Amino acid sequence: MKVLKFGGTSVGSAQRMNEVADIILDGEKKIVVLSAMSGTTNTLVEISDYLYKKNSVGANEVINNLERKYFNTIEELYSTQAYKDEAKKIIKANFDYIRSFTKDLFTLFEEKVVLAQGELMSTAMFNLFLLEKGVKSALIPALEYARTDKNGEPDPVYIREKITALLEQDPDQDIYITQGYICRNAYGEIDNLQRGGSDYSASLIGAAIDAAEIQIWTDIDGMHNNDPRFVEGTTPVRQLHFEEAAELAYFGAKILHPTCITPAKLSNIPVRLLNTMEPSAPGTLISNETEMKKIKAVAAKDGITSIKIKSGRMLMAYGFMRKVFEIFESYQTPVDMVTTSEVGVSLTIDNKRHLPEILDELKKFGTVTVDEDMVIICVVGDLDWQNLGFEASVIDALKNIPVRMISYGGSNYNISLLVKAKDKKMALQALSDNVFNN
Repeated sequence: MKVLKFGGTSVGSAQRMNEVADIILDGEKKIVVLSAMSGTTNTLVEISDYLYKKNSVGANEVINNLERKYFNTIEELYSTQAYKDEAKKIIKANFDYIRSFTKDLFTLFEEKVVLAQGELMSTAMFNLFLLEKGVKSALIPALEYARTDKNGEPDPVYIREKITALLEQDPDQDIYITQGYICRNAYGEIDNLQRGGSDYSASLIGAAIDAAEIQIWTDIDGMHNNDPRFVEGTTPVRQLHFEEAAELAYFGAKILHPTCITPAKLSNIPVRLLNTMEPSAPGTLISNETEMKKIKAVAAKDGITSIKIKSGRMLMAYGFMRKVFEIFESYQTPVDMVTTSEVGVSLTIDNKRHLPEILDELKKFGTVTVDEDMVIICVVGDLDWQNLGFEASVIDALKNIPVRMISYGGSNYNISLLVKAKDKKMALQALSDNVFNN
C-alpha cells in the first residue's frame, strides 16, 4: 500500500479536489494524507490572535468570512443536495466549535485546538466527496493514532500499533483518508508537528505500515536543481539519495519538509515528489540509490548570522570547543556551519532569539565578531573528496562573490558556503551557469 500526501494548494478548491480524486482513484488501496485547504491555517492563526487579544468581534468577523469560503466550495464540490447539506452540517459544527471560544474569552484557550480544525475540515469534505462518487472510502482520525512523546518527538511504536489497529477494524475500504500535521502529545492534548508537518505525517505513516512508496504531491514538478524564484531555466532533479534530499530540504528547498526524510530513510521506503497540476510528470524519486560523481542541486538558507570567536590563548586549550558549544546548547540554539583555524572558530546560527546573551557568554573566551543578514548556499551531490574537481568548480563559480565561510568534508553530499544576502541571487545564478549549464 502507498501513502499519498497532498498539500493545501492541492486541495485548495473544488476543482483541485476533483483533480486529487482523479489521481488517487487508480484501483489500488492507499492512505491519503491531506493538509488544510490553502490559506486556512494562516486564517486560523489570525483568529487565534484575536482570541488571545480577547477581541471577539474581530475573531467572529474572520470566522464568518472563512466559513463563507468553505460553504462556497461545498456548493461547487458536490453534485447532489443531500451531500451538500451533509457537508455544510459537518463544516458548520467545526466553525461553531471555533466560535465557542469567542463566547467566553476568559475560558482557557489553546491555539493548537483551533489550528487542528483546518485538517479536520478538509479531510471530512474530501471523504464525503469520495463517498458521493461511490468510492469505498473511510476516515482514520489522526488524533487516534498520531502521538508525540514527552520530548515532543513522534512515538513510532505507538503510531504503528494504533494505525494498524484502525486499518484492521475497517479492512474493506479502497481509500483511507487521514489528517496531516495534527496529533496528540504525551498528555493526550491536541498538538501538531509544526508547519510543514503534513510531509512528516506521511513519512511516519509510511514507516508505520511499511508502505511500498510515499508520495508527496505539491504544485511543482519535483525538486529543482536551483531555486526557480531566483534563477531562470531550472530543471527537476529526477533522482536523489536520502542524504542529498535531507541536505536540500534543511538548507532551503521549500518543496519538502526537512523532518520528512528520516522515517522513510530508516525504513528504506522511497519517497516520490510529484506535481498535482501535471500528474504524468516523473517528479523526483528519493531513495538509497546514489548517482555517482554528479552535482545534483543548489539551495539557499536565509536569515543566517555568523559568529567568529578569536582567542589565541584558549583555542588550543583542552575544552575550548566544548565550552563554546555548551553556550549554544544552554540557549537551545542550533549551529549550522563550523570552521576553525589556529586562533579562532567561526560558526553560523539561524535563530537570533538569544543572540545578545550568547555573545555575552562568548566574550569570556575571546574577541567576538558578528555578521548578520547572511545566506548559506548549499551545493548537493556525490561530493566525495576523491571526486576530482567538484569543489574547484563550485569555488570557481563564485570567484566574483565574497565568501565568508566554506564548509566541506563534514558530509559526502554537500559543500556549504556563506555569502551576504545581497549576493544570494548572483551566487545562485553563477552556480547554475558554471555547474549545471556547462
